[in-house]
Amino acid sequence: MIRVLQIVGAMDRGGIETFLMNIYRNIDRNKVQFDFLVHTDKKCAFDEEIKSLGGNIFSVVPRRQGYFKNKKSLDEFFKTNNEYKVVHQHLSSLTYVEPLRAAESNNILCRIVHSHNTRQGGSKIHKYIHRINQFSIKSYATDYFACSDLAAKWTYPKKLYNDHKFKVINNGINSEKFIFHQAIREQKRKELGIVNKFVIGHVGRFHPQKNHDFVIDVFKKIHDKNKDSVLMLVGDGEHRLRIERKVKDLGLSRSVIFTGVRTDVPELFQAMDMFLFPSLYEGLGIVLIEAQASGLKCFTSDRVVPKEVKMSNILLNFISLEQSPQKWADEILKCKGYARKDTTDIIKKAEFDIHPIAEELQKWYELKAHSVLITSN
Repeated sequence: MIRVLQIVGAMDRGGIETFLMNIYRNIDRNKVQFDFLVHTDKKCAFDEEIKSLGGNIFSVVPRRQGYFKNKKSLDEFFKTNNEYKVVHQHLSSLTYVEPLRAAESNNILCRIVHSHNTRQGGSKIHKYIHRINQFSIKSYATDYFACSDLAAKWTYPKKLYNDHKFKVINNGINSEKFIFHQAIREQKRKELGIVNKFVIGHVGRFHPQKNHDFVIDVFKKIHDKNKDSVLMLVGDGEHRLRIERKVKDLGLSRSVIFTGVRTDVPELFQAMDMFLFPSLYEGLGIVLIEAQASGLKCFTSDRVVPKEVKMSNILLNFISLEQSPQKWADEILKCKGYARKDTTDIIKKAEFDIHPIAEELQKWYELKAHSVLITSN
């Protein structure tokens, strides 16, 4: 059995983590097993499932507690756990690549860097570090993945991108979980008290990237024209309280549902009528894949969300963020009452079904591990 070390901040519910779990559930774990190196000692949403699938979770001191403490913790980990042939770091920018550095200095021969974003948030210092690490990343990584072509173009050095020395791994989903069923829709809408409502949905953490202020502004325009409309916000995060205050100030409290983090997201998609996702930037936007798999009409940002996410000309609509909230609202209201249908074939044709993606990645890990063994001997 090959054990691959997946390096991530924490295994809570988010786009990167959801992708990882989708892969993990669908590989042959008798051949390839995952362990996880996280940067928190808190219990996370996927911890129990990881353990039940045979994975181990290791924790190192996070960088926010000090650069040298983090570096020492990483070095100690790799010195103690030097059996890994493949390590796979998932990141949103090149601001933090210390795990790859530690793996390289401790003679881990296969070191994958995997880009999941298309823009750098944070301070000017973070942006500067990202740019510096673009020049040095080839010293630490041996293989380069990205969730989209745009993510690779933004993350990696220009020559590496132009020479196409990276691999795009689609953020696959288990499409069967999202197939539209009228019975599930009716049950979930009854449970949520939205039986006769026009439901606009959004899934994402409360972070500036997800543009919740604009979501609320668009919904206000929709609600002004349709008083039976409801906005369902799925997720949590540091800006939730501020958004809740904005909703209250606009007099929309009775028409906005804050669900928090949920384990029944596929069923919540069934309950929605439209999906609104005006992000400021995305590596891909896996929730847009899930929403389309549910047969939902989706409205998202043009240019800042990669075009690979568009699996259906009927279901996905790109709109400029330069357009007013009123324009977005009008486009959504035009589509009110469309007929939902099973979109499984669309997902598979677009190569976002998890099963072939997991199989491909498993074979890739096996090939790399075998190559490492030959090199080592």
